[in-house]
Amino acid sequence: MATELLLDSTPMHRLFASVRLATPSDVPHIQKLIHQLAEFERLAHHCSATEGSLSSILFNSPPFQSFTVFILEISSNPFQSTLPHPLFSPITQTLTFNLPIHDTEKETFRSINDDGIDAVVAGFILFFPNYSTFLSKPGFYVEDLFVRKCYRRKGLGKMLLSAVAAQAVKMGYGRVEWTVLDWNVNAIKFYEEMGANVLQERRICRLTDEALQTHGNANN
Repeated sequence: MATELLLDSTPMHRLFASVRLATPSDVPHIQKLIHQLAEFERLAHHCSATEGSLSSILFNSPPFQSFTVFILEISSNPFQSTLPHPLFSPITQTLTFNLPIHDTEKETFRSINDDGIDAVVAGFILFFPNYSTFLSKPGFYVEDLFVRKCYRRKGLGKMLLSAVAAQAVKMGYGRVEWTVLDWNVNAIKFYEEMGANVLQERRICRLTDEALQTHGNANN
């Protein structure tokens, strides 16, 4: 049984958050986060992501040209200024809470960064480029956005999504879009408060499994 751990915090329960580019060493945490997301969305029976499958796909292209992951980290200590990545500099925020955060999975999601800062991975966002013919501009499509339960409703999901939006603006892209489950009313409200348009008239169409294979074999 998991032992509850109290995430260390300074007086006034001050914590520090950072959004940075993921690296191959983050794959074990990304894989765990994806499975937690699948459980939250009641789709765990469809989730087959492994560390091996993620490692073979996610880091084959430079950031923002294909699949890109931002990692959200939380620490009791300030994140130090590091040499910025040529394409993205980490985004940091200082957070103050009335009560401490109890993280029962602190050890599972512990991350020691390049500066030796003892941090905890709290969430991630995975996105990739798409293209709007109407705008005649590229954009970003967000495949997954997830913040672990004990860190929700603290502005951290907004921090992740805003990081993607800011990168889109920086690159001259036309929009950022994603989907949301119709029963997730908290997420819908959150996205609307961020200024997003929830398109009621759109439906997702998907070919997968046997239906997809049927088309792959059509010309054989």
